[in-house]
Amino acid sequence: LAGLAICFAGVSGGFAANILLSTADPLLSGISQEAARILNKDYIVTPVSNWYFMATSSILIVGVGTFIANKITIPFLGDYKGDVPRSQLINLTGEEKRGLLWAAVVTLFLILFLVLGLVPIDGYLRDPASPDVLHSAALKGVVAIIFLFGALPGLAYGFASKTFKGQNDVMNAMQDAMVTMAPYLVLVFFASQFITLFNHSNMGLILAVKGSEMLKASGLGSIPLMLGFILLTVVLDLVIGSASAKWVLMAPIFVPMFMLLGISPELTQASYRVADSVVNIISPLMSYFPLILSFAIKYEPRAKVGTVIALMLPYSIGFLISWSIMLLIWMGMDLPLGPGAALKYLAP
Repeated sequence: LAGLAICFAGVSGGFAANILLSTADPLLSGISQEAARILNKDYIVTPVSNWYFMATSSILIVGVGTFIANKITIPFLGDYKGDVPRSQLINLTGEEKRGLLWAAVVTLFLILFLVLGLVPIDGYLRDPASPDVLHSAALKGVVAIIFLFGALPGLAYGFASKTFKGQNDVMNAMQDAMVTMAPYLVLVFFASQFITLFNHSNMGLILAVKGSEMLKASGLGSIPLMLGFILLTVVLDLVIGSASAKWVLMAPIFVPMFMLLGISPELTQASYRVADSVVNIISPLMSYFPLILSFAIKYEPRAKVGTVIALMLPYSIGFLISWSIMLLIWMGMDLPLGPGAALKYLAP
């Protein structure tokens, strides 16, 4: 159970903390951009807008998670007395090793392709009109890059290990993968309709203006506002598990509202991601929570929902406090959240 709790905390509790970009980055930044355009039609929120902060956060999450595991989880659970046998590691076959080798080779070629295209001032992935990495083709097409880094090494492994024997095998694998994407596609369809209707109704603009006037009158600074926003997100996360679904509801209101107070959409998004991540591990509405519970029952038949929540609560509280403090320090030092992503918004 200790290993289960530690892994769950690292994967879901630190969901937003990644050294590399994840699929959540373009998804949330796209929603943030549409919300920001309620006020500024030309505003761009890039998928790397929180990269610096989230990459640094991964170090924090590892440190805090390790401390909680050693000081709380492992001593609390003690030695395992169950009768589930230790799982045996199975050695890789020669074909699997060959597949991994070719996947690594393809990955290295992709990295080399990016380096040669971005590092030279006249690199082929830079915009000749503005040879700045922030305006490069690579940054604008980061979704395609994530796709290539997943697809090409996967194809290399599949054919080298003989898992794929032809194009039909590839198509069947893609079809099986798309089945898991069905809920996301349904969500995106209704999310796009909601944002469009919200924009046409001007409700976002009205709420942003009225809300910003109230917050200005209160005299609260950016730090208390972000703390309040984090706490609100934590409460909502207990009843709405999906990060994207929740952001679709919150972004059209809070992003333009905070923009009128001089807070950038990137900072609002970073605050949201902090709050959303830390509650995942204690919310039964989280999509993987039933899976974690089923694994817990395997080793402890008496395990219930409350058992998992009790195990994960120290991580949730520890991550929330430490991550919020880190965000406040980041704001105090006025550090960029990502390439070209400032903390403050200046109206054009």
